[in-house]
Amino acid sequence: MDVRPADILVMKKNHPCGCNEMYVIRSGMDFKLRCVGCGREFMVPRNKIEKRIRRIKRENESAE
Repeated sequence: MDVRPADILVMKKNHPCGCNEMYVIRSGMDFKLRCVGCGREFMVPRNKIEKRIRRIKRENESAE
């Protein structure tokens, strides 16, 4: 799965704050994500995140 820093991941399940969008700060063996709703940052292993992604938003997506 091609996930890059500065992407926004739309997740299948909501964060406890109610938002389901996560901003990618770092990607690699594990991801560092920031919740778009509350701003909390956390690290999650790649295999857990890849199962839970519904869609990936990119900044240049609107230009296409």
